[in-house]
Amino acid sequence: MLPIDAAAHSSRWRRRHPVDKAVLGLGLTVLAISLPPWPGAALVLLTALAVLLGPAGVPGRKLWRAYRVPLGFCVTGAATLLVQVGGPDGFLTLADEGPVRAGELLLRTSAASLGVLLFAFTTPMSDLLPRLVKAGIPAPVVDVALVTYRMSFLLLDSMRRIREAQAARLGHTTRAAAWRSLAGLGATAFVRAFDRATRLQAGLAGRGYDGTLRVLVPEARISVRFTAVSVALLATLAALTLVLERPLT
Repeated sequence: MLPIDAAAHSSRWRRRHPVDKAVLGLGLTVLAISLPPWPGAALVLLTALAVLLGPAGVPGRKLWRAYRVPLGFCVTGAATLLVQVGGPDGFLTLADEGPVRAGELLLRTSAASLGVLLFAFTTPMSDLLPRLVKAGIPAPVVDVALVTYRMSFLLLDSMRRIREAQAARLGHTTRAAAWRSLAGLGATAFVRAFDRATRLQAGLAGRGYDGTLRVLVPEARISVRFTAVSVALLATLAALTLVLERPLT
């Protein structure tokens, strides 16, 4: 199980309905994208951080470990706006208004990433995927997503065990040995994934699989109070952005 999935299963909001958390987390993401980056995205970023570390109870170290990956993509994307290639001033020069555009993009994307992480850190996939059928997603599509979700953990666990075995046999001591180990890892992982898929198909057939996976879903109700507070928070952020936009710019 990935660390973010383990954190979602032990979250304070684990028993809340996914719709409650989607309104708040994905609402913050929409605001980060649609509002002016300054001060809108900055307010969304601070609010998402406060909710994650406060009411949601996400440990700061786990949040940073999950956040640094999308943040790296945000920084990389923003850095490309700083320079321009070609032109009368040289092959590689500082772009006009490049720092401003890069800063705006970085604010938008980093704030939007925190909104998505708020939903991911509080909602296990095993709670979300089965409910997608009621939302109109075809059952076969949800079944494939469930099986892929389960198989990904099994495959990651197999790859970890193979790498440990290779390291114990000094398979990473030289560059040539590392390449051989990498090739062996890929070949063995493919064979094991194929074997597990075959065994999974046989197991489903033995249990009378009729085209629909039936799983137990924890009981949860949509909280009108939680949803109303979330909508009020989103509306406050939007109004505050419109009020502060002109004085701060």
